[in-house]
Amino acid sequence: MESIDLLKIAAAVLALAVAVIGHEIMHGWVAYMYGDTTAKNAGRLSINPLTHIDLIGTIIVPLTLYFLPILLGGESGFLFGWAKPVPINMSTVINRGGYNAAMQVDLAGIVYNFTLAVLASVAVVALDKPTGADDLIYIFFYIFVFKLLIINVVLGIFNLLPVPQFDGAHFIMHLALKYKINSIAEFFYKNERYGIIIVLIILMTPLKEYLLLLPVQLILNLLLP
Repeated sequence: MESIDLLKIAAAVLALAVAVIGHEIMHGWVAYMYGDTTAKNAGRLSINPLTHIDLIGTIIVPLTLYFLPILLGGESGFLFGWAKPVPINMSTVINRGGYNAAMQVDLAGIVYNFTLAVLASVAVVALDKPTGADDLIYIFFYIFVFKLLIINVVLGIFNLLPVPQFDGAHFIMHLALKYKINSIAEFFYKNERYGIIIVLIILMTPLKEYLLLLPVQLILNLLLP
């Protein structure tokens, strides 16, 4: 494997770590602002990546999505995954700030991802595209920023989907509870155990083209003129 390939993999892994770990920390941090110390007490507001690793989301899914296309004779796939969810006592958050506070916790990670994507797009536009004559540090940084942009957009779009266990569904649940539409909240709560199955179906089927890749491409077209 050439050095540039290793740089691409290392930059992509680092970008994924920054995206998914920051996403989870933001959930815990906003909850902490409303008096919930659960994530802090569990050591989950730390940037130490080892505390956030999820076997499926951080290891199995990214490796499968990236290397399976190569094994099948194609180009490397896109890198995507998630970290272990931070523990949150949503009752404390709701008692302190109501359902609006709960929805802020739900959207905190998504806001983080899209904010990071915008900052990365500014950096990509400002930087000159590296050539073979550039040093490896500059090439690594450019690839890292570019991957950071793409991964954060993918992660932000993904978490907006109303899939049980994920942020979009949690937001809808708390919005429904705020307006006393309990049947909607109960539907998502009762089907949380199927969330990971739905996610894998989306990622492994053509559904990802319409639910993920198309929206991602539209946003990237806006961020990269």
